[in-house]
Amino acid sequence: MKFRHYLLAALSLALPLAGQAQQKTKVKYKAAKVPATDARAAIKEADIKRDLFALGGNHFRGREAGTLDELKASVWLADQIRATGALPAGDDGTYFQWFNIQRTRITKDSKLTIGSHQLKVNHDALLFSPVNASVNAPMVWVGAATPADLAKVDVKGKAVAMQFGGDVTPGLSFRRYQMATMRDRSAELVKAGAVAVVIVGDARAQAVFEHWGHTYERGRYDLPGGPNVKVNTAPPTIWLPASAASWAQQPGQQFVADLRLESFAYPSVNIVAKIPGIDAQLKSQNVLFSTHQDHDGVREAVAGDSIYNGADDNATGCAATLALMRAFKLKPARRTALFVFHGAEERGLLGSRYYSANPTVPQSSIVAVLNAEMMGRNAPDSAALLGRQRPHRNSVELVNMALAANQAGPKFKLDTLWDRADHPEGWYFRSDHLPYARLGIPSVMYTSLLHPDYHTPRDEPERIDYPKLTNMTRWMYLTGWAVANRNAPPARDPNFKLER
Repeated sequence: MKFRHYLLAALSLALPLAGQAQQKTKVKYKAAKVPATDARAAIKEADIKRDLFALGGNHFRGREAGTLDELKASVWLADQIRATGALPAGDDGTYFQWFNIQRTRITKDSKLTIGSHQLKVNHDALLFSPVNASVNAPMVWVGAATPADLAKVDVKGKAVAMQFGGDVTPGLSFRRYQMATMRDRSAELVKAGAVAVVIVGDARAQAVFEHWGHTYERGRYDLPGGPNVKVNTAPPTIWLPASAASWAQQPGQQFVADLRLESFAYPSVNIVAKIPGIDAQLKSQNVLFSTHQDHDGVREAVAGDSIYNGADDNATGCAATLALMRAFKLKPARRTALFVFHGAEERGLLGSRYYSANPTVPQSSIVAVLNAEMMGRNAPDSAALLGRQRPHRNSVELVNMALAANQAGPKFKLDTLWDRADHPEGWYFRSDHLPYARLGIPSVMYTSLLHPDYHTPRDEPERIDYPKLTNMTRWMYLTGWAVANRNAPPARDPNFKLER
């Protein structure tokens, strides 16, 4: 009731001011008060460290999207947000915007047999993507055949087994190279008429099989009806461990598969709050600070640890965003500061895809998006700003403000390689600014980039560089402060076209 009373009072005060602004737009615009100083001193390392240890510790069990752990962490975040004094900006006067996610996976009674070997799907043999398929076909072994070699082999109507191999593209992680290679070779064989593809990993691929194999059991996720959860009836691609090479190449084996899909719906949530602006004209415009609260949850143990805490990915972004709220609450800006913690980012940017399409404020009122993604690791004096270079850049003015804020604040040495269109990791396309950028909204991403503990149980609060994370947070704040107080919003680059 206090909140509603406050909101009604604020609206009643704003109405006459807005009317005056219409009569003397130029005079009122120029005379609008700009806060004399910023509140970066309110961003404290101790606060950030406290919040990160709470959110990124074992209590929330890795905050996997679509589970009670994500929902419990989201309620905890809402409590912290309320303590900052930020107002609810979700649905129905709350901090929450609920949405559903859909999961499609292989049923546990699906069957796979190669010769005399009965294989447990997504345990003994990984299914590259979930499919409905019934296959009974002879299997032919082609070894490490090149595409030219395969052109000479009759694969039509057969299951084709091959050895994985090749040289890693410079700058690409082995796992991503392997996934791309498996996808491409499988597509070539299916196009030639293969009814199934079996790829046997080499020694290098074994570690990937052991570490990432459990993710395949989860299947695929999307917003309801999205492309990732549509029923797939393509020929299956099976990935076997290196130990299978000795028997997979035996001649005369039959490939038999009965694979069936099942689908589930789960709730996820975006957490949305705001610090209203103080300028009668500009308070209707929003500077959106973006992050995500989910991570990978509880999975098969690695070195005895089964909780994928996601301290850097992305409890750092959440702790930073809470600190940004405290700063804007201490000294509100002319424009409104809007804060969105997106759910289900790890499932395919689902929360940001949902919010950007169903915002709780007019979409046209969002003048910029500043996204916090993994900001607490690697060298203490280096960082990256993604969305800085074409074709990713969609507002040179926003980029220049971010670069100026870096020089006025932490003075990080900025990596430019990871923002290149030809960077093999495609890092720009893997965080929550992307759906907004696709809409043409000026968007940048603040990150300290990947590290060896990425998506492993070793991504824990004890490994975060807290002074660096505090400086990253202040860099975001100074950029947002500049955007929120300048007369005009950041201009959008003409002819922006986002290309992969």
